[in-house]
Amino acid sequence: MNPNRVTIVVPATTANFGSAFDSMGMSLDVWNRITVTVGHRRKVEITGEGSGYLPTDQGNLTYRAAMVPWESVGKPCPDLAISCHNTIPLARGMGSSAAAIVGGMVASNHLLGNPLSDEEVLSLAVQMEGHPDNVTPALLGGVQIVVDHQGSIVASPVRISEEIKVVLFIPDRVVSTSAARRALPDTVPRKDAIYNLGRVALLVNALNSDRISDLGIAMEDKLHQPYRNSLLPAMSILIREARNAGALGAFVSGSGPTVLAIARGREMSIAYEMAEAAKKTGTPGRILITSPTPNGAQEVPNVGDGSELF
Repeated sequence: MNPNRVTIVVPATTANFGSAFDSMGMSLDVWNRITVTVGHRRKVEITGEGSGYLPTDQGNLTYRAAMVPWESVGKPCPDLAISCHNTIPLARGMGSSAAAIVGGMVASNHLLGNPLSDEEVLSLAVQMEGHPDNVTPALLGGVQIVVDHQGSIVASPVRISEEIKVVLFIPDRVVSTSAARRALPDTVPRKDAIYNLGRVALLVNALNSDRISDLGIAMEDKLHQPYRNSLLPAMSILIREARNAGALGAFVSGSGPTVLAIARGREMSIAYEMAEAAKKTGTPGRILITSPTPNGAQEVPNVGDGSELF
């Protein structure tokens, strides 16, 4: 075991669950792999998603995140060599930024001997990323309710059946989180807030008790998806066709533009109908079928001795 080298895998995440705007997230069985080595020259190597686009110096988000635990415990950050193999699509509402931040911080915390607790890492990651509904499941795994209480994040896990699958339509076009935020109004009608409050309660109960027949209603939303429809005009059509094909519920993943359908059976039919709807509306993209995962960021065995990195 090399105490100066660690490899971390961190999952993709989906947030909002339709009605649970900014307050629930779930980890997905799609993983980025991050290897951090102490003592090499400062550099970031990227393969997969973001290769040739993301910065490969200290401005890289994973590198900046990896520096934070050292600073937090009052130690100078050494030179780090970071290798990222990314499978999480960028700017598609699947938590790529959260994965980069959590992966970098967890890696450095391991190199330091884990002086920071999960709660402390979570707090630092949320401060940097700004969206606890992505960061929390990326770190802790599973479905998580997240509440900001006086500057501290309260996370509460929600059960989800192991039989659940997810079908994602991932458009080729990107949507930045900032653009998605700008599409939202500063205030919403009281009746719309009440509409979502009831559905969030129904959603948590449906997941915990496996009342799958309630999921479709529980994922309906009036707080964010209607306002973001202009960013992905096919959104409502994809959700409708997924439901018609047998999805238990469907919603825009995070800030979009990915549309995610929850299924227990009929995944291929749902995937086909979503792809057909995208084709008919002139929305190029790809389908991914995967599962929720109970696992968050974790250390895995290193491969090789590191000399192949640089």
